[in-house]
Amino acid sequence: MNLISVLKRVSIKHLLKGILLAIRRPFFIGPTMKATKDCIRVSTKNYGKLHQKNGPANAFRHALWNYMIAKRCLKWATKETSVLDWTKQITDWHEDAFPNDALARRMDLHNNWVGRQIFQENPTISEADAIELFKKMTKDSTKIDTNSDLSQLKNQLVHIISTQN
Repeated sequence: MNLISVLKRVSIKHLLKGILLAIRRPFFIGPTMKATKDCIRVSTKNYGKLHQKNGPANAFRHALWNYMIAKRCLKWATKETSVLDWTKQITDWHEDAFPNDALARRMDLHNNWVGRQIFQENPTISEADAIELFKKMTKDSTKIDTNSDLSQLKNQLVHIISTQN
């Protein structure tokens, strides 16, 4: 998928909000785009197209994506908090710009949060080690439904559908 086809799916309101986010943190744009591309590559390598569904592989992708954005943007920041704020803002923007149903949104936001938490707790581990950690967490991902209390699953990845490799 190319950038033009992606931008065609975004409303003017969300496009402008994305531009404003980028203007505030221009040095984070390159690392964020590279992290996004690399995260998709790693997810596809490990899970094939399963990461595009709402199963455990998708949980892996969201958590790794947030971790990678934070890790790579930290090279351009003096404060870890500014990187975590950016990562939350840009991934929340993504969820708003490319909406899912309510349960899928809750799942994505939760897994994004888990990725940022892992970064906050382990900012110095290598990306390779983080990938291995997220792969282990993916094996223990918890299936949720509309009645699930995500506050009870703070340190776990979550998914909606069960998928098999």
